[in-house]
Amino acid sequence: MSFTDAIKKSVLEGFDAGNLTTSHIIVVLMAAVALGLFIYGVYRTTTKSGFYNRSFNKSLAIMPVITAGIMLAMQSNLVISLGMVGALSIVRFRNAVKDSGDLAYLFWSISMGIITGAGLFEIAIILSILVTILVVVLDLLPTFKAPCILVVSADSTAEEKAVVACVSKFASKAKVRSRNVTKNGTEWIFEMQTKEEAKLVKAVSAANGVISVNLMTHDGEVRF
Repeated sequence: MSFTDAIKKSVLEGFDAGNLTTSHIIVVLMAAVALGLFIYGVYRTTTKSGFYNRSFNKSLAIMPVITAGIMLAMQSNLVISLGMVGALSIVRFRNAVKDSGDLAYLFWSISMGIITGAGLFEIAIILSILVTILVVVLDLLPTFKAPCILVVSADSTAEEKAVVACVSKFASKAKVRSRNVTKNGTEWIFEMQTKEEAKLVKAVSAANGVISVNLMTHDGEVRF
């Protein structure tokens, strides 16, 4: 037997359709269904998105089954395997993933289909448990509140020291980030952290010469 024939034999032996019995196919697909439902439940419980996307979550549950089926088909025949690679290479997904966390769930779902399709059920189960634990632990870690932005507009009679002193009573680490001086008055922009938003706005509004007060907060997170 030549070297070329040995290579051909080893490649063709890797695509043995005889090993794909009906019971094996059912077991693989049922395992993919179970893992898909598990991912569905984890995403529904832990997602922090402003709007829960049920359609995306259903896709996470279905994707392991589809991927596992593709893996089974690719194992059965070399021609089908090459055809699958060619067909999937021309597929383009236009929907943008808005949350980076959703991208992790998407990769998790596809990975479960690949692993179960290869028959490595223990790896799939252990990996899913570890990913779930990691998601829960990272979700429980405390996050600090992002700074607030306070915009104060005042006429020419207002004094900056008085306004800063009033802000400092209700806010910690208040810093003047911008000063906009015009003929009609001055506008200050403060960056700070406070737990008494209503009292702060009311106190600053009562300061001498203050015309308007705007307090802006958001759901952002700091990096420590």
